[in-house]
Amino acid sequence: MYTPTIGLEVHAELKTKSKMFCGCPNEPHASKPNTNICPICLAHPGTLPVANQEAVKQVITFGIAVDGSIATYSEFDRKNYFYPDIPKAYQISQYAYPFVTGGKLAGVELTRVHLEEDTARSQHDKEDQSLVDFNRAGVPLMELVTEPVIHDAKTAGDFARELQLTLRTLGISDANMEKGEMRVEANISVSATGELGTKVEVKNLNSFKSVEAAIAYEIERQISVIESGQKVSQETRGWDEIKGKTFTQRSKETAKDYRYFPDPDLPKLHTSIFSEILVSRQDDIFESLPTRKRLKYTNLGLLPTTIETIIQDATLSSYFESVLTVAGTDAEAKTIVLAANYLLTDFSPQIMSANSHSVILSPQNFWSLIAAVSAGKITTRVAKDIIIALALTDADPIAYATSEGLLGGVSSDDVATLVAGVLSANESVVAEYRAGKTAALQYLLGQAMKQSRGAIDPKTITEQIIVAIG
Repeated sequence: MYTPTIGLEVHAELKTKSKMFCGCPNEPHASKPNTNICPICLAHPGTLPVANQEAVKQVITFGIAVDGSIATYSEFDRKNYFYPDIPKAYQISQYAYPFVTGGKLAGVELTRVHLEEDTARSQHDKEDQSLVDFNRAGVPLMELVTEPVIHDAKTAGDFARELQLTLRTLGISDANMEKGEMRVEANISVSATGELGTKVEVKNLNSFKSVEAAIAYEIERQISVIESGQKVSQETRGWDEIKGKTFTQRSKETAKDYRYFPDPDLPKLHTSIFSEILVSRQDDIFESLPTRKRLKYTNLGLLPTTIETIIQDATLSSYFESVLTVAGTDAEAKTIVLAANYLLTDFSPQIMSANSHSVILSPQNFWSLIAAVSAGKITTRVAKDIIIALALTDADPIAYATSEGLLGGVSSDDVATLVAGVLSANESVVAEYRAGKTAALQYLLGQAMKQSRGAIDPKTITEQIIVAIG
């Protein structure tokens, strides 16, 4: 029986205005290559780096969110290796003193979280030559390393998904894997004993599907190698998405190969000033986390599928939180659930069909609409019909429904008069109902709802029709 052991290394580009050690715009996806560059990120002789304080704060923010230990002292190191996408022939990174140690996310223990600069982007598919775009060189890059405590591909994929969601929720990275804003590397070994097997690294996995597929393949490959009487080689492998298999890239480097040493051009960092600022925001940071929101929304009565839909979309999540603020702590759970359902099933689709740039429905008026529906002042039919008009004008729902003659609360005499008119105009359908054709009742209800423009509750009309027919 073989036991797989998996540790992940994840890189995420941070959302700062400028690059990590210079003032160039942090826009690695600029339409033109080599436009967001300067002598510093191109490593011209005599240039000096200056650390981006906002990037440091973002990493510490993440560290607080995962309940990690925040360093009071840190420094940047030079990680030496030569490759065309490394302008200086070394990368400014962190080795002995990362900003964050420990912590946990999605049940997976973390080893460390540190900050470094991204490399340039190489393109090897240009006929007989390779090209390098330095727009990405020097972009702030957060690297997270997990403990080797994952034992299957699905857990690894779930961790990566939760990490992406957390980064987006904190607003520190867009973490789009297809754009290279979040890249996963998996260290995988298998063993039939209590000791760890030989570790193989699979580099640059750019989708959750690839993370799970590459790990599953590599586990089976290593087992096959061992059972054939051979030894697994410690190496770095790539993932071929088309063939669905890993392939050898190079032998695995060790820390000694990189010849780390403290960067003499950058001052030592005492991070207590940053952690003190962020600790004052600790409650806000924690409350924004997906885990906290799941618990909060579950206690409010929302279904798991509804919860995931909301928290996975930053715009929806922010809007729903604003609605909850307007609702206040005394709001009934059933009304909050109704608000969530309308937000997902009626409001969001209507927004998208109406070109959302013109949608201005405030959380106050949205909640007013939902409260009116919950109280029976506006029917669900009317709410569905007018929500797009409200979304485009931010009109007061009660005032709008009143002006359009759609506000509920009509008298019983009004309902009786309406029903009498419908029955009189549809005597043959009434006869069918009396003869036992139950579907005729739905037709009569539809005619009454049409005339009332949905302003009267269908249940009230149905009851009145049955009474009137006798």
